[in-house]
Amino acid sequence: MNPSPPAELQDAIPRSISREDMAKLAIRRYEGRLCLVATPGDLEEARSDLRQETIVGLDTETRPAFKKGESQLPALVQVAAARAVYLFQLRRTEVHPLLAELLSEPRTLKAGVSLKDDLRALKQVFAFAEKNMLDLGLVARSSGFGQTGVRNLAGILLGFRIPKGTKTSNWAARELTAAQIAYAATDAWACRELFLRFKSLGLLRSKPPESAAAPGA
Repeated sequence: MNPSPPAELQDAIPRSISREDMAKLAIRRYEGRLCLVATPGDLEEARSDLRQETIVGLDTETRPAFKKGESQLPALVQVAAARAVYLFQLRRTEVHPLLAELLSEPRTLKAGVSLKDDLRALKQVFAFAEKNMLDLGLVARSSGFGQTGVRNLAGILLGFRIPKGTKTSNWAARELTAAQIAYAATDAWACRELFLRFKSLGLLRSKPPESAAAPGA
């Protein structure tokens, strides 16, 4: 077992990054196996793989609202496992039971950012009782980070820049573009990588504060 880094090393980790320094970082996107779940075979592959996982990165995408007071339901759920990133279009109701199973599974830790908002919105699409959720943004804040979004944390801790050009695209489209798929997969993958980085730095040695875990964790 690797020993935890000394406190001096933890203290040396920067807790923020400037726009100028962020702009100097190389852009990275997820380059591993991708599965946009669209067939019964895809669904079974995802189910089999995710049931074996102990830690996944989790993110959602929602079609943007352009009118005041308008809101949209989530359209896509991204789950990053060790072997692949799975993308679930929520218009395909056959994926709902698998996602409910994953979110309710106490043995699998689901790591993401702003999970409370994501979970609240997802419950308007299908029912589940979430277990073992970890909000990396809240963990980062409790560790003294001044910036707690996925992109800033990736820049600080992973040393790369995640592009955000397709964030406001139509995630409810029947056919997602290659750019949308790459963007969505990268966010979930980055969440999983950030969890592993926090762990390697010894910042997850103790149980996170109550506020760092989503309800039901």
